[in-house]
Amino acid sequence: MTKSALICTAVATTLAVVSCSRSGATITQGELVRRAQEIADAFAPGDKKPFEKYFADDAMIFDEKGRNMDKKALVNDISGLPAGYSGSIKLVNPQSRILGDTAILSYDGDETETIFGQVIKARYHETDTWMQRNGQWQIVAEQVLRYYEDPAPGKADSKEYVDYDGTYELAPGTKLTITADGANLFSQETGRAKKMLVPEAPDIFFIKGVEGRRLFRRDESGKVDALIERRNNEDLVWTKEQ
Repeated sequence: MTKSALICTAVATTLAVVSCSRSGATITQGELVRRAQEIADAFAPGDKKPFEKYFADDAMIFDEKGRNMDKKALVNDISGLPAGYSGSIKLVNPQSRILGDTAILSYDGDETETIFGQVIKARYHETDTWMQRNGQWQIVAEQVLRYYEDPAPGKADSKEYVDYDGTYELAPGTKLTITADGANLFSQETGRAKKMLVPEAPDIFFIKGVEGRRLFRRDESGKVDALIERRNNEDLVWTKEQ
């Protein structure tokens, strides 16, 4: 064999080895989903092993409660469900982008929790960023968001709507009117469309698809004197015109 042929053979062999090595290191969406489901299945029993295995030591985790955690804090937070509780999280609608040594997996998590026989549900959206380092794929960043859901509608006595009827002011020139139409109650801000208020509890209403509550405040005599627009525990107070 000539020197040139030997060089070509050596180069070809090296490329083949590198190619096989890189091919063997590739991760698929199916494997990412399998691992993510393994992590999800570990929450209820409080199994820390998948978290220790699949999260990098320098991982950044942002959960649905607004907490910013590292791997140590995340693992310490895994305690399992208490007695009388059971639950599961099913991964659905996965999407991925896999580029070289980085993979992004985005999916929904459908949670079902049973608490002493009563069933509650929640939906989350999660995005995990995986990286391959030293031949190992691990999560280096994770962000979890919870889908907004309207509260369960309650019952209201439409005879009390007369107490709410009127104009409320947030600032000079910015007003809101509350009007009743039979069994329905409506709210309309200056320059905006009218929206129906859905009762949740006495003096407490919400607007479908809009986060927050509308609370009618009463003074010591029981007369409505303000409408409180509560968003994430922050209040805007609209004072009722007398």
